[in-house]
Amino acid sequence: MEEFTLRHLPDIQNKSIENVFVVGLRIHQSYRLLLFSLFMVTYAVTLSSNLLIVLLIFFSKLSHSPMYMFLSNLSLSEILFTTNIIPPMLHILFRNGAIFSLACCFMQFFLFGVFAVTESFLLSAMSYDRLLAICKPLHYQLIMGPRLCLCLILVCWTIGFLIMSITVSVVQTLNFCKDNIIDHFYCDFIPIVKLSCSNSTTVEMIVCFLSSSASVFPFFIIITTYGFIIRAIAKISSVKGKDKAFSTCSSHLGVVSTYYVTLIMVYVVSPGHFVSMNKALSLLYTVITPLVNPFIYTLRNQDIKAAIRQIYLSIKRT
Repeated sequence: MEEFTLRHLPDIQNKSIENVFVVGLRIHQSYRLLLFSLFMVTYAVTLSSNLLIVLLIFFSKLSHSPMYMFLSNLSLSEILFTTNIIPPMLHILFRNGAIFSLACCFMQFFLFGVFAVTESFLLSAMSYDRLLAICKPLHYQLIMGPRLCLCLILVCWTIGFLIMSITVSVVQTLNFCKDNIIDHFYCDFIPIVKLSCSNSTTVEMIVCFLSSSASVFPFFIIITTYGFIIRAIAKISSVKGKDKAFSTCSSHLGVVSTYYVTLIMVYVVSPGHFVSMNKALSLLYTVITPLVNPFIYTLRNQDIKAAIRQIYLSIKRT
């Protein structure tokens, strides 16, 4: 297995670095092409499935439903999230490591965080939408109108950009002169901090607080809303009514479970200390989860299936 040392770049000791060498996945050369092809297909499926959901919602009557407005933004964030990670990863994999400017590395870290935080808050907004639909069905249309729905979506995106703007500004106060190798397949917080020759304790505490707020607070909202939802469903007398009520939020619950389980595995179970394990779990979070989410929403969603059939029949008639 090839060893990655500072010979990949000019000597940069005792001065700020401008470029970094991203190692990527350390695998045998014979498996590299196979893995490259697999990730390429995965990216194509992820992109096309999420784009299909966005287009279906935009060009059908589903665009008037708040739940599907949230879903279209969730799919959009997945598209941007994977596009930010997978194409550079494919380049790194193909080249067996690649050199990027430190500025590009920070940009990828910034966008990675923006889309991840936005998705987290979109999931919490969707749980609030399901709470109103089940607990306040007669007042749902009045409360969750287009204006409130649009405001919630804008707030989710704004929080993502705001939190990551602060995060990147704080991290950039460090002096990066210790190393120029990122032993990962994308620029994440821990690999970037390892490049610093400054005392990063304060920065790590601030970023930990910001990232915890961006994940724990939405998770608390989701848990609270589902507590009320479960209590409301339990009060429904008929089994058919309970099944119908639960089916309206089962897809969202599946996506939430997938999102937070992988998030906890990456940043709690393996917080950067075990590089190989962290890379494997990061692949689950950045590649597999965005691939699975569209299918979770479409397989059990009758509205999405109906929209697909309607468009198919329209094309067939023409």
